[in-house]
Amino acid sequence: MASLILFNKPYGVHSQFSGEPETLFLRHFIDVKSVYPAGRLDRDSEGLLLLTDDGKLQHQISHPSQKMSKTYAAQVDGLISDHALDCLRNGLVLRDGITLPALARRIDAPEFWPRDPPIRYRAKIPTSWLELTISEGRNRQVRRMTSAAGYPTLRLIRTRVGPWRLGNLNPGEWIRLEVEPNLSKNR
Repeated sequence: MASLILFNKPYGVHSQFSGEPETLFLRHFIDVKSVYPAGRLDRDSEGLLLLTDDGKLQHQISHPSQKMSKTYAAQVDGLISDHALDCLRNGLVLRDGITLPALARRIDAPEFWPRDPPIRYRAKIPTSWLELTISEGRNRQVRRMTSAAGYPTLRLIRTRVGPWRLGNLNPGEWIRLEVEPNLSKNR
């Protein structure tokens, strides 16, 4: 069995345990020895981050060849169009190549915790939310995809990785599970 930690990474926290002083890292929230992130979330993104003590499990979750799906709720600048959703669903050309098709749909504003600091507010430009599921893991991929579709991401929250969901974890909270490292059928 392998240990797996499901962590709700707050905004502004780096997906690593150490680095420059006066910066928030995983060590400020998780005091478990010998676990490492299985994938990353950039500092500006929030939500589900997985950590494990098992190298095989870490590879199965995070390596691009495994194509484990990840689902995000994204608040974007403007009212996202059907055309933009179709572009996301069909794949977009980014500077590092064409993305694989994504599952994309418009959603009502979810009931998440308030972000600190709040996103920028502009009275004349509305925002909208979409749910996006990808099976790649390129650097800042969702942000680059929504921007390429014409709708820059203002807030990004990962809600699912493979079979694991964020659930009711509040920012900074985590739970520890014991799991079998063979996940090939749980993508």
